[in-house]
Amino acid sequence: MRFFYALAISAARCVIPLVARSTKAKAFVQGRKEVWKQLENIPKDAKVVWMHCASLGEYEQGLPVLQGLKATNPDYFYLVTFFSPSGYQVRSAHGVADLTTYLPWDTKKEVQRFISSVNPKMALFVKYEFWPNIIAALHNANVPLYLIAGQFRSQQVFFKPWGSSYRQLLKGFKHLFVQNEKSLKLLQQIGISQVSISGDTRYDRVGATKTPLPFMETFVGNRKCIVAGSTWPEDEAVLIDAVVQTPNDWCWLIAPHEINEEKIKILIAKLPQGSLRYTQSEEAERKKCQLLVLDTVGMLSRCYAYGSIAYVGGGMGTSGLHNILEPASEGIPIVIGKNYQKFPEAKALIDLEGVISISAADECTKQLSELMQNDALRTEKGKQNAGFVSQNQGATEKTLSLLNQVL
Repeated sequence: MRFFYALAISAARCVIPLVARSTKAKAFVQGRKEVWKQLENIPKDAKVVWMHCASLGEYEQGLPVLQGLKATNPDYFYLVTFFSPSGYQVRSAHGVADLTTYLPWDTKKEVQRFISSVNPKMALFVKYEFWPNIIAALHNANVPLYLIAGQFRSQQVFFKPWGSSYRQLLKGFKHLFVQNEKSLKLLQQIGISQVSISGDTRYDRVGATKTPLPFMETFVGNRKCIVAGSTWPEDEAVLIDAVVQTPNDWCWLIAPHEINEEKIKILIAKLPQGSLRYTQSEEAERKKCQLLVLDTVGMLSRCYAYGSIAYVGGGMGTSGLHNILEPASEGIPIVIGKNYQKFPEAKALIDLEGVISISAADECTKQLSELMQNDALRTEKGKQNAGFVSQNQGATEKTLSLLNQVL
């Protein structure tokens, strides 16, 4: 298994630069060329805490822990790495890390160079990150490695008969903080004992105080707003009819997941005349328009505070449902697509009736129309969502209680 893994990494490293055509793929390639130069900015005598995240979603999970560590241990140097450009590109929004860069390729040569350059005192991986060569190198260098907000499923390679080499990797973690009892039991069944249930740090993240967005205050005004966040074309297709039938005292904010110029233009062409783009409109225009497309990154989570209803994208296609905890924490009802089975918070909130799953455009229009017309229904569903978030907070404190002992 490890031989085939090494072969796959080597092949990807050679092929991806040759086929990179999209902006995201080019950023993926170029970013890794700049890693070594960026690492030179780490002071020679720095005590480095390193947190690695796959992308933006995992960063949001790790951020409360990083903030807590920095508040208690301000003399350390905090390094954050990303695998995906979507996380790296909004890295400066919070200003917590002292340095943010890309994760180098997981080859033995690059990993050794990276560990020697960084010399971390502690390493934190978030949720799903299991890089064999990095884990082995950290273990050999006696660097304590922790998994934050881990989530395990029986379908993963660790729990398959042929996954013995990957099960061995898990022993390289000093401790694994997992989100639920199911993950705990799966790990215990394969002999992993350095594990405890912390919960999901995202609940603490979404509960944090957010700075206001003046443009949203201007845009929404005295109207009520539906915030459609992290949408994909499959989501937008089921929303169009509902948009057309929206009453005048309601407005829409649509925030596509991918800020791609061509895709934004295609979306705008499908929307009612008079719809505007955030980056190409002025305050006076936004007051009058009924639909605004948020064609920039880093602001969506704060937009939900101005919403009366949320639609969260990813569930109509196969890309994966995006973060429903952000709008849930604002106490508003949420509509999602049909593919949510891998997301325990979605299943829980559907059971509580704070979240509604739809599978077609007519169903979407019907559900949104009912929510727009029924104030009491919106209030009740929103209350269920906010209460669920509040009840599940506290994972960050549990995690920090152990990590601070190590530092």
